This record gives sequence, C-alpha cells and structure tokens, in this order.
Amino acid sequence: MPEYEFRATGRDGQSVTGKRSAPSREALDAVLRREQLTPTRIVEKGKEIAIPKPKMTGKVSPKELAIFTRQFSVMIDAGLPLVQCLEILGSQQENPAFAKALAQVRATVEAGSTLANGLRQFPKIYDALYCNMVEAGETGGILDTILQRLSGYIEKAVKLKRAVQSALIYPVAVIVIAGGVIFLLLWKVVPIFANLFAGLGVDLPLPTRIVMGLSRAVGEFAIPGIIVAALAVYGLKKYYETPSGRMMIDKLILKLPLLGNLMRKIGVARFTRTLGTLITSGVPMLEAMDITARTSGNAVIEEAILSVRKAIETGRTIVDPLRETGVFPNMVVQMIGVGEQTGALDAMLGKVADFYEDEVDAAVGDLLTAMEPMIILVLGVVVGGVVISMYLPLFSLIGKLAG
Repeated sequence: MPEYEFRATGRDGQSVTGKRSAPSREALDAVLRREQLTPTRIVEKGKEIAIPKPKMTGKVSPKELAIFTRQFSVMIDAGLPLVQCLEILGSQQENPAFAKALAQVRATVEAGSTLANGLRQFPKIYDALYCNMVEAGETGGILDTILQRLSGYIEKAVKLKRAVQSALIYPVAVIVIAGGVIFLLLWKVVPIFANLFAGLGVDLPLPTRIVMGLSRAVGEFAIPGIIVAALAVYGLKKYYETPSGRMMIDKLILKLPLLGNLMRKIGVARFTRTLGTLITSGVPMLEAMDITARTSGNAVIEEAILSVRKAIETGRTIVDPLRETGVFPNMVVQMIGVGEQTGALDAMLGKVADFYEDEVDAAVGDLLTAMEPMIILVLGVVVGGVVISMYLPLFSLIGKLAG
C-alpha cells in the first residue's frame, strides 16, 4: 500500500505534517477528511502530487459580498447550522462564480475544515481582513457579530470608493470628451478652412497660422501619436506596479493641490476604519496593522503603517510612531492617543473614521465645485480659440470687401 507524506491544515487552523498509508489518492483524501484535515501538500515516493485548487471564472462585486455577509450573519444569529447557511446562500446567488465558490467553501467545511480556511481558497473574493475576522469570530464564538461588523465595513468601504470615483470620473470624462472634440476639429474641420483660405489667397493672422500648423501636425502624426500615448500609458501602468514606481506616484498624488488633500483624508478614513474593525473583532494588534497596511491603497500610507507596526513590536505605544511618520494629521494622532490611554482604542478609531468619511464627502463636493468652473473656462478658451482663429481671416476678407 502506497505511503503518502502530507502537510495539512487542522480544524483549529494549525499546520499538521505526517504520513498515511492508503490504496489510492482518493482513499487518502477520505482518511484526511475523517481526521478533519485539509491537505496543502502531498508527496508520494519523493514526488509532490499537485492538489487541484479552485479557479475563479468571474468577479464578485463588493456590493454582492456585503449582501452575502449581512444575510450570513442573520442566518447564523438565527441558529442555522453553518453548512446549511452556505448551502442556502449558494443556491440563492445569481452570480455563478460566487455560487461556485460558496459550494466549494461548503464542501471544505463539510470535510472538517474551519470556515476561515474554506474562505482562504478564494483570496479574490475574501481578502486577508475578511478571513482573519471570520477566524477571530469562530475562535471567540461570535461569528454572527463579526459578520455584522464585516458587512458594515464593506458597505462603508464601497461608499468611500464611490466618493473617490465621483471626484475623478467627472473631470476625467470632461477632459477626454473635450480632447476628442478638439482632435476632430483639428483633424477634419480646420483642413476645410485651410483649403478655403488657400483658394482666396488672404493673409492669415498669427492665431490662424498656429491652429493650421497644429492641424497639419495632427493629420501627419495622429496615428504615431496615438501609439506613443498608448505605450506611455502602458509603461506608466507597469512602472506603477513596481515598488519604487508605486511609491513615487503615490507621493506625487498626495502632493497635488486639491486631489492630494482628498486622497490623504481617504487614506486616514480607510486606515482608522480597517484597524478599528479588526481590533474590535479580536484580531491581534500586530496582525491587524499588517492587514491594515495591505489594504491602505497608498504606498506612502502603507509604509507609514508598517513603520508604526515595527515600533509597536519593540514595545512602544502607537501614538509617538504615528506622529513621527508625518503622514497622519495631528488631530488623528491625539484622538488615537486618548483612545489608547482610556482603553477604548477601537471606539476612538471608529469615531475618527466616521469624522473623516464625512470630511471626504465634503471634500468631494468642494473639489467638484472648484473644478467645474475651471474646466468650463479652459474648454471655452481652447475650443473658442480654435473656432475664432478660423473666422479671423473671414472677418478680414469681409472688411476688405466692404471697404
């Protein structure tokens, strides 16, 4: 009978290694299931056997995840068994990818694994924050409460993301549309006027000559220009994926006049909300800081949080390292310090998050109010300048004919 070496995860989440004899790989799986072990590595005769991992064929939106988490918490609170909850919720899912993932999670739990380990099979759906909070809820016997907090956290995170989109989508969309209009004017309309002026033989003023020169450049270099622009965007995206590139671009974003202040407030709101939710759920401070850093969304803030984590690891309090980073406002540092001294750090983090989420909403409104007239002014000057420059020679010609 073949002998297998294995590494597996137990029901308590701990890693287990050992050897088992079984007539086949399927029989080994049955043996491990009876022992409530989920294999992560299997070796037979010195050769590692691949363990098939579930694949995601679609996406799950944060809204779908928030609804699922809210329904899950209600079912657990009502006393329904865990496997039955997963079966009901999986059958109700309209998203086939989500339904398939829940079926796999249910099978893993039925095999004796914990819910947290089942969720960890799908990191694209359930991130480290989600899985660690579920694990803390299972360990403390408060899974329904943890799921309620998670659903609230996800809903507020979605709201924060929408605020960012509101701040960026409008000006970007207007600029793109305006750029397209100007491109079409230079590419198609201006050459018509150029041919007309050439036939009339009129003297062209400087603004008209400049616009016609731009039109010729667009006609000759439009395709190479588009290719260069596309390559530049692709190169910038790849550069941002590197640690140094991400750090440099995120630093520049935080230094922008209006947008930088908004992104800093968003970073503070996300940091305080995430850390407060994790601490309230019983996740250890150092692990909570790790997760918070990974979900910060900005390399500068992530680096600051990790430096605070290292300081806490050496025995320091959270206040002084936070102040030393220079990233977080003094008011935030002081409120967190008060929370730490009074033993209510999680509650204080929640209050700071509420305050800064309101600040983000106000900042988005202020940003849009400030940018709207600026965008209209710039578009009016550019588009109006192109149109007027084309009519200047006609005005001169009409004046000569009238004289």
